[in-house]
Amino acid sequence: MLTIALQAGGMSRRMGRDKARVLLDGRPLITHVLERAAPLGDEVIVTTNEPQAYAFLGGVRLVPDEQPGAGALAGLRTALRAASHERLLILACDLPFVSMPLIEHLLRASPSAEVVIPRWHGELEPLQAVYRRACLAAVERALTEGRRRMIDFHDDVRVHVVEQDVIARLDPQGLSFFNINTPAD
Repeated sequence: MLTIALQAGGMSRRMGRDKARVLLDGRPLITHVLERAAPLGDEVIVTTNEPQAYAFLGGVRLVPDEQPGAGALAGLRTALRAASHERLLILACDLPFVSMPLIEHLLRASPSAEVVIPRWHGELEPLQAVYRRACLAAVERALTEGRRRMIDFHDDVRVHVVEQDVIARLDPQGLSFFNINTPAD
């Protein structure tokens, strides 16, 4: 059982508007991610500052961010609280080329870990990772302490990192990590 949680926080400073609704090939970015990932889950939720803006998405539960504008870690807390299942696949709304072989590997890797996260070019990719609801207390503690980065709670949970050599076999071009940040992208 798996909850797919797409994070669509809202306004992007670099984009100048809500990235999730920017069109790529005539369709909003979020629909590209949704179409790829939704078949893997039993439940799909979208966490957002503006639920009414996503009414066009069918078959998903729109969940208002509990702390609008507080960033991705607060969005993760919202998703962990809203999820019906123990495991969540968290994806950013601006990853239209997410690789299903990579996602399937993340879902199979290290069943005892509370976070399964890829590392690409030396950077952890927390908005394309698997989380267990058991992370909730550590996430809440980080937020209470004013820590806002998506990895600020990792020291308090079991983390399994999927390294670049493994990822390269599953997504050789690394397109999974190509996110749309500016109109030029």
